[in-house]
Amino acid sequence: MLLFKPSLLTLALVAAGASMHGYAAEETKTPVETTVDTKEAQTEAIEVISVRGFKTSIIASLNNKRFSDTVSESISADDLGALPDQSIADALTRLPGVTAVRTGGQASGLNIRGLDGDFVFATLNGREQVTTGGKRAIEFDQYPSELINQAQVYKSPKASLIEGGVAGTVELKTADPLTNAKEHSVNLNVRGSFNDLATDIADSDEFGNRLSFSYQGKFLEETLGVALGYAHLYQPYVANQFIGLHFNDGKKDVNGDGAKESLSEGMEIQQKGGNDTRDGYMGAIHWKPTDNLSLKADVFHSKFESEAYAQGFRVKSIKNGNISNAIVQDGSMIGGTVATDGTDNFAIFVVNDNDTKQSDLTSGAFNIEWTNNDDLTISADISFSTADGKFINGGTRAVIYDDMANNVRASESMTYRLNNLAPADVNFAKSYTDVNTLGLREIGMWPYNQQNDLMAYKFDVNYALDNDFVSSVDIGVRYSMREFNAQRAQAGYGSEFGSNPADMPVLQMTPDMVEQVDFGGDLAGYPSFLRIDFDKAVNLVNTQLTSSGQDPFAPTANWDNSWTMIQSGSVNEDVLAGYVQANLKFDIGDLPVTGNVGVRVVNTDQYSDGIQEIGGGQGVDITDGRGVVNNNFIYTQMGKTYTDYLPSLNLSFHLTPNDQLRFAAASVMARPPIDKLKSGVGSWYDDAAQPGVKKYNAWGSTSPLLDPFYADQFDLSYEHYFEESEGAFVFALFYKDIKSFINNFTISPFDFKNAGFIVPDEVVIDGVTFPVSGNEGQYQTAINNDNGGYIRGVEVAYTQLFDFLPYGLDGLGFSGSYSYSDSEVEFTTDLGGSSLSIPLPGLSESVLNTTLFYGYEGFDTRVSMRYRSEYVSEQVAVESQLAFFDAETVFDYQASYAFDSGLKLLFQVNNLTDEANKTYFGQTHQTGTLQSFGRQFFLGASYSL
Repeated sequence: MLLFKPSLLTLALVAAGASMHGYAAEETKTPVETTVDTKEAQTEAIEVISVRGFKTSIIASLNNKRFSDTVSESISADDLGALPDQSIADALTRLPGVTAVRTGGQASGLNIRGLDGDFVFATLNGREQVTTGGKRAIEFDQYPSELINQAQVYKSPKASLIEGGVAGTVELKTADPLTNAKEHSVNLNVRGSFNDLATDIADSDEFGNRLSFSYQGKFLEETLGVALGYAHLYQPYVANQFIGLHFNDGKKDVNGDGAKESLSEGMEIQQKGGNDTRDGYMGAIHWKPTDNLSLKADVFHSKFESEAYAQGFRVKSIKNGNISNAIVQDGSMIGGTVATDGTDNFAIFVVNDNDTKQSDLTSGAFNIEWTNNDDLTISADISFSTADGKFINGGTRAVIYDDMANNVRASESMTYRLNNLAPADVNFAKSYTDVNTLGLREIGMWPYNQQNDLMAYKFDVNYALDNDFVSSVDIGVRYSMREFNAQRAQAGYGSEFGSNPADMPVLQMTPDMVEQVDFGGDLAGYPSFLRIDFDKAVNLVNTQLTSSGQDPFAPTANWDNSWTMIQSGSVNEDVLAGYVQANLKFDIGDLPVTGNVGVRVVNTDQYSDGIQEIGGGQGVDITDGRGVVNNNFIYTQMGKTYTDYLPSLNLSFHLTPNDQLRFAAASVMARPPIDKLKSGVGSWYDDAAQPGVKKYNAWGSTSPLLDPFYADQFDLSYEHYFEESEGAFVFALFYKDIKSFINNFTISPFDFKNAGFIVPDEVVIDGVTFPVSGNEGQYQTAINNDNGGYIRGVEVAYTQLFDFLPYGLDGLGFSGSYSYSDSEVEFTTDLGGSSLSIPLPGLSESVLNTTLFYGYEGFDTRVSMRYRSEYVSEQVAVESQLAFFDAETVFDYQASYAFDSGLKLLFQVNNLTDEANKTYFGQTHQTGTLQSFGRQFFLGASYSL
């Protein structure tokens, strides 16, 4: 038998039930975990030690890692509402190899071992979750940390886990009330927040709040458990941002020396703000009427609303202005004077962008499990997950005029100098705060609504064996049906460049519509501008449209913007998966070995309903949102079916009672983002090789013919757990061989008919009939390329509770990890003005996480640091642009005091040093985004009963 020597503190935690587990539907007890059972009797004779604070989570996480049958990491809490972090994403970034991109100053999407969210799969209580958008990766800000009491990151899979994670699988768990240490427990949390940058941002809130309540109770002689939870969040966020746009907007001889320099498209100088409001609910019932029958039901609901704005200046089309006194560095223009007489496309816009997002997420499940209390366990599970997301991007564009009524723009000029990774020097020759000269020339709205629905059925059997090699066998089958629907729409008035249409003249704004804004903070000293009230701008536009007999301003899917029709549609995905997994327990000589080996077989049927443009009036009558009929399109359904075989192996070699060596190997897959599987296609005709023949061409950035991402991966790790104190040292190596990625590509020639497209035999163009060739045109679409490659790395983690130090210092502790990742995968970008090889987006070579913590009686404090070296990701400007993110170091601090009465006071500071996001295009003098978020302060209290 494998034995280990747990410390007194670990046994106290076991006795107190601090290492709580959620109830994942497919969680089974590993052979090594049974060794803990032999210690339970010992805990009865041990005086229960009051264990509180951050180290409770640390110890529970170490135990979860130690007894896991896969390569994994976890965070744990001893009760609902006890996770100390601002969000689940923030908490997960404390784990080795896990990083996040900060959005609004908060951690958002996760990267695991250098791979971004498209490669990360996530579940709630072991069940697949849909998202409120078109991605596979769940939006972690939808899941309140107050309602989650454990999160686990599986870096190596096993056959019983749902497929979908090439980078890894994140499993969130809510509480199982029957495993709660207390018969009844109540937790109440109240927290207020303050951002010290908010006073510099117009129309922003300084204060936010969080409130949560949870209850767990056991009834009927502890055979019935009930858990309820509610969490509310109101979180304002602010940012000052200077954004330099990409440098591939053409080349121009700016100094008259014959050499052509790369020019930036322009820049943005903005104040950004907004707020998130979230209400989350959870409920769970667990009933065990007999020793061999268990029935569980749970439900989770989250309602999330976000309002955001970005207001200030947007400078566009520098290449079209009159350039003088240019400053050039390494072939790029980084400064000078740019002027216009108002007749070209160089312009300084006053912009006001307003984004709103509403999303509702609901998931639930019912699970029944029966065991004969000997060697057979059978479980059946039914689950659903549904999400609705409504996103509306709206914005106004205003420029200065000499004669607004006659559409005569004013002359204007800008003198600027980029300053690497510091805000640029910028001066404008004219004022942009006079409502008499600043005219509203364009307003637009672009809604994007999405619905995701999933039903899943699962059946599992575990059969225990009495032999010296395989301790038990797991067999299971899962069937899921997922449907995704998307609707695009657009409403527009005016135009960005050129003269406004005669029926959409430039509009004179009134003083009640605007407010002068002065920049503050890092951007203090920049020119002032007028903030435009978006709702009042819409009213002004509607007054103009009504007076000229036009339809009111309302976003719809329409043929004038045919992309709104083409990019709407549905995707269906039916998956049937089965697995066989042998749980291993054997000896090699005197060396105990545990683990599992298995295979998961997955059959996927994916198809999409959409429209395809064939032109020539040969389609069917399709009516848009404005009632206009178009007969150039047909309805289509395209898709494919494929089967994958995913073997996996996890072995743990128990070298000593406190040392183990792990090895894991697996084939893994991750399906494409679900909105990438839409089938909508636009088209055009041009001359074929044979005279008098037209060839059919098509465009679309999505395809239902895409394959998943595939990879083979290997893990090797050594774990040493300290005997005389709590802690561990872990050294791990990993290697992933990724087979391909997805990118947009033009295939030419392409055989449309052979691929299942409907191509007419002839087309009428300008009254002339032409025969059509369907196998020599070009197809612009998303494809699986063959540019795969390896990702490999090293992870080192060290955790130590210094409980051997003298009294008063024995509450010190440290937890830290370092990850180094390397990849041969490269992509090419020209956003810096020339072709440049860039690393895999999301991959930082070095990632360092440290936490120094101290606890003394009821007092608990910690300071955390997260460092990641430079990486490539998307900066969001006019549109998403790949850029290099500079290295960043973020510090957080937290202190609390817990009274014996159950009252706990808390103080917390996030982003202690006000670390900014900084990006650039290839070289640091090609400035990208400079975005500061401010420090976030929290003060709160909790009460536990």
